[in-house]
Amino acid sequence: MRWTQTFIPTLKESPTDAEIASHKLLLRAGLIRKLGAGVYTFLPLGLRALRKVEQIIREEMDRAGAMEVLMPAIQPKEIWEQSGRYETASGVLFKVKDSAQRDWVLSPTAEEVITSLAANEISSYRQLPKNFYQVGVKFRDEIRPRFGLMRAKEFIMKDAYSFDTTDEGAMASYHKMYEAYQRIFARCGLKAFPVEADTGVIGGNYSHEFMVPAETGENDVVYCEACGYAANLEKATSGLPKTAPRDIGPAVEKFPTPGVVTIEALAKEPYKVAANRQIKTLVYILDSRPVIILVRGDDQLNETKLMARTGAVAVRPATADEIVPLLGAKPGSLGAVVNVPSEVPVYADDRLQGANDMTTGANEDGFHFRNVSLERDIKVTQWFDLRTVKVGEPCVKCNQPVKIQRAIEVGHVFKLGTKYSEKLNALYLDEAGKQHPAVMGCYGIGVTRTLQAVIEQSNDKDGIVWPIGTAPYTVCITPLSVKPDSDVMKLAEQYYAELTAKGVDVILDDRDERPGFKFKDSELVGFPIRVGIGEKSLAKGEVEIKPRSGQLIVAKRDDAVAKVLELVAAA
Repeated sequence: MRWTQTFIPTLKESPTDAEIASHKLLLRAGLIRKLGAGVYTFLPLGLRALRKVEQIIREEMDRAGAMEVLMPAIQPKEIWEQSGRYETASGVLFKVKDSAQRDWVLSPTAEEVITSLAANEISSYRQLPKNFYQVGVKFRDEIRPRFGLMRAKEFIMKDAYSFDTTDEGAMASYHKMYEAYQRIFARCGLKAFPVEADTGVIGGNYSHEFMVPAETGENDVVYCEACGYAANLEKATSGLPKTAPRDIGPAVEKFPTPGVVTIEALAKEPYKVAANRQIKTLVYILDSRPVIILVRGDDQLNETKLMARTGAVAVRPATADEIVPLLGAKPGSLGAVVNVPSEVPVYADDRLQGANDMTTGANEDGFHFRNVSLERDIKVTQWFDLRTVKVGEPCVKCNQPVKIQRAIEVGHVFKLGTKYSEKLNALYLDEAGKQHPAVMGCYGIGVTRTLQAVIEQSNDKDGIVWPIGTAPYTVCITPLSVKPDSDVMKLAEQYYAELTAKGVDVILDDRDERPGFKFKDSELVGFPIRVGIGEKSLAKGEVEIKPRSGQLIVAKRDDAVAKVLELVAAA
């Protein structure tokens, strides 16, 4: 491709609404342009890079035994109602009506569609296992689109769905996808690592996310350098012991605490109750019903864990107007010892199990209880791991201190089980003629997000530093004179023809611009290799080869193509 025959509108300055490096570079390097909040047009260079990512994905999915299909982006409301997600996932669904006023959903994912297909087409164990995948446009009604392609309303995703006859077979399919993902991200030039993850609104009982370390990421990953343990903060646990037991002591004692409504205030004079000896009482609304949550005073509730443990879809803190009629006191004086309605569940964090000599609110403004024993004085409905892990806590596997890293999620694999196959009747007959629901898995990669993650991880002060596998063009030939009859341009044309014939993606910068301007554009776009041809160097029989992230190489004119091919092969 010749630069003058394509469209690369580079920018000197970053648009004001671009917040992170990769978003700025996508715009400055002329890869995308914004149409509206969370909606972007891919320009020629951006589309070439995107297609490189897609091709890597397709090759590795095919290698893992998955079969490509293409499913509709517009889906009937009825299958979403059948799965139960028309309401539970309503916060992200684009819902539309056709001219006949029939309701449809713009696809955010395709579990319902593929399971309906399996229900109609697969009836025997002889037809299983199967794994279908697609690469297509998805839609999610993001309330706050941001960071360019990272959180968009329209995006491209690879989604795959496996169907097996047994749980063991489903795990085998899961591991095939897990390994394929490791190959995909390595080939894209990404340093991605798998972490244990929550299954969220998709559901299932086994899940890993693939994360790319980045300070601008929207996920926190807990990890241990000693043993390799890694989990999303929403899933992570640590090896911290439960609250140290003390003598149960006398019955609970109510004492006045006027104006004390925080953990910190109760820890000060004259009360001096350490945070780790306090019970923090929270009231939440889970799917329209109130529940009481108990965590230790020095811990924080993890709402995602609460949703996962209870199966709730809609979770929010109760308001003061909801709490006072329920417990008789305002936040800051709450507890679960007395005045708890029998119909209100009490969920407590595991770390409190067996704790005594604790202090908690008395459900009376300005008063607390001391000498509280969880076992004796509080009727706990269920115990769960509900707390958020902190930096430096002992690893749950090896007891070494854990760290927390910001990261970008680029892929997610789920073992779904029979959640969708049961609801959508994806059943098969076994050898004895008995009917069973297929055991499913689903596997997603954010294709557009992966592209931006590559840029977020691979850039410097001058622009993008593309890995060869995802670069829109591998080599940029930059003649400093573009006169058709000049020796410089003739040699540029020769190199262009030879490298193209060898299967290398080459762009020839044939613009009549200053050398510095062309070099800056090449650095900004981030082509892995630039070949510079100038009159002075050529007079000495030399050309300059500049790897984007390496040192300048001066090569003999007749050796330049071989040297470039050597660099490409090495990369």
